[in-house]
Amino acid sequence: MAKKVTKVFKLMAPGGKATPAPPIGPVLGANGVNPGQFITQFNERTKQFNGRLVGCVVTVYGDRTFDIEIKS
Repeated sequence: MAKKVTKVFKLMAPGGKATPAPPIGPVLGANGVNPGQFITQFNERTKQFNGRLVGCVVTVYGDRTFDIEIKS
């Protein structure tokens, strides 16, 4: 059975160097995403961008899990 999508939002952060500090952390928390988990996954997947701004689309599901789609 497919997961129920509760939110989809866009975010830009420095590739490989994002932190849960404002403005990223509060945006993630307000949308039901665990900032620590997001930052770990985002930095691992974008480390080759070395601080350049990277856009992503975050899809949040009803069970508070999420998917990250990196846009470059």
